[in-house]
Amino acid sequence: MSHPYSKVITVVLNTNRREDTLACFDSLAQSTYPNLQNIVLDNASTDGSVEAIRARHPSVQILSLQQNLGYAGNNNVGIQAALEAGADWVFVLNEDTILAPDCISQLMAAAESDPKIGVVGPLIYHHDEPTVIQSAGGRITPSWDAIQLGINQDDRGQFSQPTDVDYISGCGIMVRREAIQQNGMIDARYFYYWEETEWCIRLHRAGWRVVNVPAAKLWHKGVQRNYNPKPSVAYYAVRNRFATLRKHQAPLQAWAKASSETARTLISYTLRPKWRAKREFRDAMWRGVVDFVQGRWGKMPA
Repeated sequence: MSHPYSKVITVVLNTNRREDTLACFDSLAQSTYPNLQNIVLDNASTDGSVEAIRARHPSVQILSLQQNLGYAGNNNVGIQAALEAGADWVFVLNEDTILAPDCISQLMAAAESDPKIGVVGPLIYHHDEPTVIQSAGGRITPSWDAIQLGINQDDRGQFSQPTDVDYISGCGIMVRREAIQQNGMIDARYFYYWEETEWCIRLHRAGWRVVNVPAAKLWHKGVQRNYNPKPSVAYYAVRNRFATLRKHQAPLQAWAKASSETARTLISYTLRPKWRAKREFRDAMWRGVVDFVQGRWGKMPA
């Protein structure tokens, strides 16, 4: 007999983050949604993650990754496994997230209100500031900047209704089976950064709605208000931003803005004494530009 509720399968990527991953699955174990399965993708962890997950959450399916393909490629392994297991919706989750018990139920109530909704995402809060918003979905500006809505705002109820957006933050993004089958999984070439944005752009252009659901709540540890990314993020941000512009034939003004911003930053990091400490970021950005031009994808070179 078929289940009256659509099957949701979560995909959680873990690399030596045992305590965060256990806490994520602890929250999923409290979910009110009745047809939920969980997959963890373990990326060669050496901190006892697999044994701990197996002991505390024996129903979680554990897949050991054979190679590190980055956020994009690794999650594709889980997405494919979820589809093969009959998922109607695949929920890609960061391991450092905590979900409200009704998060998935709220997402599904909105998701299944319209068959053209292909992507849904929760209202995301900073874990260390539980009432401060990290993302209420994202917008792509006319010049193709990717902007998180509501970022660092106190939640005063300003986001109260499901709202169409351009993209959903990759720390918690739920995608309909048919949308994936028609338009593909995450672009594995990206490895990390911009991958969920490009995925949502692709799905949206194919006619699927992308919706943020404020009643669904999630807390994310990884990006605090004073977030200071590593130089590698500068590499992926530059390379993959240009890749997205080219892949989706962005207008000339978007190319002009991205090029001028990149050039200005590179020059500042090179010539201005106060940015001397940013030389590593400058080198990473420059390598990102070169690798984009040369068509080199995947992991940033050592």
